Amino acid sequence: MSALKVRLMGWSTGRATTARVAPRAAGTVVLEDAAHLDALLASDAVDDDTMIFVPGAAGSAAEPGDGPELVPYEGSLAEPGTEFTHDPGFYLQIQAYGISEYMSIVGPTVVRVADEGDFEAYLNDADRAYEEGGFADFLTNPAIQLADLPALGAGPAGDGPGLRLHAGPSGTLSTSPGGTPLGTVGDGFGQLTEAWTRANERSDAPCAVCLGNAVPEPVRAAALAARPWLGRYLAAVQALRDLRARGIVVDGVSGFGERLVSGLADHGDPADTVHADRLLLLRAGEDLYAHEPRRGRSFRLGRDVAEAAEALLVCDSADVAASYVERARLDTVGERFGAAGLALTTRPLAAAGK
Repeated sequence: MSALKVRLMGWSTGRATTARVAPRAAGTVVLEDAAHLDALLASDAVDDDTMIFVPGAAGSAAEPGDGPELVPYEGSLAEPGTEFTHDPGFYLQIQAYGISEYMSIVGPTVVRVADEGDFEAYLNDADRAYEEGGFADFLTNPAIQLADLPALGAGPAGDGPGLRLHAGPSGTLSTSPGGTPLGTVGDGFGQLTEAWTRANERSDAPCAVCLGNAVPEPVRAAALAARPWLGRYLAAVQALRDLRARGIVVDGVSGFGERLVSGLADHGDPADTVHADRLLLLRAGEDLYAHEPRRGRSFRLGRDVAEAAEALLVCDSADVAASYVERARLDTVGERFGAAGLALTTRPLAAAGK
């Protein structure tokens, strides 16, 4: 993936693909009006590592390290129903969540929660997947990226002015088009960061900024509190995209309307529900796969291994999991996955009963 596409993905989703340690300026900025470029460049909100998307700009002639990289574009990255274009021949569709299931996907597409109706549609799809196992088909299309993930239950993951900024037509700055205003073009990076921090401190839910102008914060916070599994849901959606891109049609995801092991569906307070970055288990016919959210990789598993892994993930204890799968298999699978850096419980194996 090109550097430009990586920046676009991070800016759209609010999830950085590479960690930025203690950033001193925004990583990516999208301007809706080129008239704001000079004021932005005069501030310390950008530096030599910043990529700035500028409508109709001619591009930057500066050598690397001599200033921010300016990227010209046409269209919009903010308004649903529009298209972003960048030479040579890169197109990105922008769609609202609520109508996406009725639209044909013809290329790379960013789906936005643009208002409270879109947010309700997102929650309905998530509830259906969690309770019944049916995931919205459009959302698992590999060409789709869901915007503003931190505000939808994925957690903050470093989202803030250090990752991204959006300057609206009037010059108002936020982290996204539907975000709470943090300042205006020309404001300093420290000022913007402080405003972002204050906004988040006023809410109990992660990332109270990037959908602040699209969804009332009390509504969003209550919805996330009632669904602590949303991070897991979003990880499952990404896993489905990953396998679908490889031509693998997934029939079910463990923890979403089904379990591989008889009895685990009735296990109270399943531990894997609230850990978004834990291993996911997926079923495609008779084939079983595991997906590691942190590294974004998927691999095939045998049935015996997958069942033991599921029991450990759900129970978070080899002692408790032994009620569903024989202990010897649990210990073997737990040790092997742990040696590969894929812990199946939140405690050391010895503390889990060995």
